[in-house]
Amino acid sequence: MPIAVESGIIPPGLMPARAAVAATARAFITAGVFGRRRQQKAMEAELLSVGTELLIGQVVDTNAAYLGQKLAAIGIDVTLKTTVGDDLGRVSWALSEALGRRPLVLSTGGLGPTHDDLTAEAAARATGRELEFDPRSFERVRAFFERMGRSHLVTDQQRKQAMIPRGATVIDSHIGTAPGFIVESSGSTLLVLPGIPAEMRAMVETTVLPWLCQSRPDRSAIRWRTLRFAGVGESTLADRLRPVAERSGQAEIAFLPGPGEVRVRITARAATAEEAESTIAAVEREIVELAGEWLTSADDEPLEAVVGRLLCQRGATLAVAESCTGGLIGDRVTEVPGSSDYFLLDIVAYSNQAKTELLDVSEETLAAHGAVSAQVAAQMACGVRARAGATYGLGATGIAGPGGGSEAKPVGLVYVALAGPEGEVVEEHRLPGDRRAVKMRAVQAALDLVRRHLQAGGN
Repeated sequence: MPIAVESGIIPPGLMPARAAVAATARAFITAGVFGRRRQQKAMEAELLSVGTELLIGQVVDTNAAYLGQKLAAIGIDVTLKTTVGDDLGRVSWALSEALGRRPLVLSTGGLGPTHDDLTAEAAARATGRELEFDPRSFERVRAFFERMGRSHLVTDQQRKQAMIPRGATVIDSHIGTAPGFIVESSGSTLLVLPGIPAEMRAMVETTVLPWLCQSRPDRSAIRWRTLRFAGVGESTLADRLRPVAERSGQAEIAFLPGPGEVRVRITARAATAEEAESTIAAVEREIVELAGEWLTSADDEPLEAVVGRLLCQRGATLAVAESCTGGLIGDRVTEVPGSSDYFLLDIVAYSNQAKTELLDVSEETLAAHGAVSAQVAAQMACGVRARAGATYGLGATGIAGPGGGSEAKPVGLVYVALAGPEGEVVEEHRLPGDRRAVKMRAVQAALDLVRRHLQAGGN
């Protein structure tokens, strides 16, 4: 029985209209999907990612992260995630094991037309069913290629995407060719979704989430908030927050370290969303009291977005001069939509000659202090500010390694400088890690310097 919301694709992050949600949910429930587990008080789910490319690191599994976030937001706990390669026996075994452990299993990948797309057949084996040709799904495949002006590509190979386990409920794809499907097995429910992220997300937003919201037995709410901190290590922050972590009650506090920052996620489950949000707010207040000096964002806002917002609020502009970071500061800044309103120029001056010719760094300063020095960082910031006519100039120079260091100037030594109407400020950092890590941490240090200056009242 094909089920789909025909009102079009809903952008990620937006739920369908209430009427569409209800209609979709009623259709699934009428079809008998998920009926046997509806009296259960808690809901746990398991994820299975299919694809050898995931195992060998050729492709990063963003689907699992997306599904974990979406399911958690509606109160479904993801308790286990498995990745398996493109092997019929292994995929079938993994699905059987997952269905034996959890009432809800979601798999992604392996629904395409090629020989190594085996998930539909594996799902049929795991649930004890035969594969059947679904004419309606095949017509949707044909229509997709016709809309693309490529009807000549519809061959017998494409029929493979219309082979569905007998009795399964088809989930139509609106932006791709591979349909998904839902099938029950011994009281558990399996949702099989395509592996292409855009196709999977559209299917989840328009069909899967509305149904789950209406049909899941546990209606408790899970909410979370992620705070971001910079200029502090994970262990130091954890020690500072130990008191609140030990008495947080119904809230769970998790530390998520990254290059140059630590994200702290507060998660709470309650009977209602309002209760969960209230619990989170109370814990957040305690955290801010203890570690607010390092807080960059209370809404998981990346540092570059915080800097952009602060610049906009002050009607200020920014120009950047980079050496060791090789353009990564500018890359981060311009990741923010609308950054052209405040970001004017990025000069990557790697050589001493470039620093002199493009940024007016004096040869005497380079000779006396070296390219990696507080003096050069300051002159880089001043030079790019003057060249761009910007409110602020940001400079960064350092030794990313693995070579080039010395006892006086070791690998990881980085200077960041900010020049503005108030003068110049320079910071020295000793950053750990390999070359990439040093560069990423240097970017974070540079952006955080701008943030702190602006939050302190810089103009």
